Amino acid sequence: MDRVLEVKNLNKSYSRFALKDVSFSLPEGCITGFIGINGAGKTTTLRSILGLAEGVTGSIRFFGMDMKRNEKQIKNRIGVVLDGDCFYEDLSLEEMKKILAPAYSSWCEQDYRSYLERFSLNPKEKIKNLSKGMKIKYSLALALSHKPELLIMDEPTSGLDPLFRSQLLDLLRDYMEKGGKGVFFSTHITSDLDKIADVLIMIDQGHIVFQEDKDELLDRYRIVKGSKEDLNKEVRSLLFHIQETAFGFTAMTSHISQIQKLLPNVLLERPTVEDIMLSHTKGGMKNAAEFS
Repeated sequence: MDRVLEVKNLNKSYSRFALKDVSFSLPEGCITGFIGINGAGKTTTLRSILGLAEGVTGSIRFFGMDMKRNEKQIKNRIGVVLDGDCFYEDLSLEEMKKILAPAYSSWCEQDYRSYLERFSLNPKEKIKNLSKGMKIKYSLALALSHKPELLIMDEPTSGLDPLFRSQLLDLLRDYMEKGGKGVFFSTHITSDLDKIADVLIMIDQGHIVFQEDKDELLDRYRIVKGSKEDLNKEVRSLLFHIQETAFGFTAMTSHISQIQKLLPNVLLERPTVEDIMLSHTKGGMKNAAEFS
């Protein structure tokens, strides 16, 4: 399978945080969710691969091309929605569009007008009068109107109501069905990824924890709920992220069949993306004697 993005040994340091040898790739034809708790390094990673941060080392290749050598050509082929204000606040939506549209060789004015109507955005409205959610909608309209081959989004559903979040997921499905080569979707609202992601990449404290097919990942784990009396040494060795109370315990396991044999009456539940993420943050694995 072709890769629309390949990142190898990416490093970026701040005074109190650093990305450390971050490596991952995005398969063509997939919606990839980029997950991690706040402060894990999601936004730093996205800004680094987009050339928006200084002092970055490592290899970044979009569509097989090196980002440093082909930045203009690459940015003509990608759409970007960042979590933050990237516009001139005193301009209207139409004025801002007139500045940005000429930068793209495949800009489609008809698509742009269609997205404004779909998102109920008035082209004469000043950007400073838009809510955070409306600014995200405007960013999305701009990003999609030059027919990008890869859509990169940083927390796009943050600040949006549940209705538009649902509409956004439908929009991403439409984008992929019309020939989109990939979506890279950073978010802490993991319920959105439960519905739409094909692949998950997790980052924690500047390190990549895993990159896996979402359905395979969720199939491999189970949440285990039982009595504290069940937590003998052998059982504990098959669990991680163990949380104990006076009434019982909750934990995660990848040793489903072994747990079923040892504890035939224990409750096993399929995890969510959020369950997986939280169990793999630093400290979540500390109870596991082995993990695969």
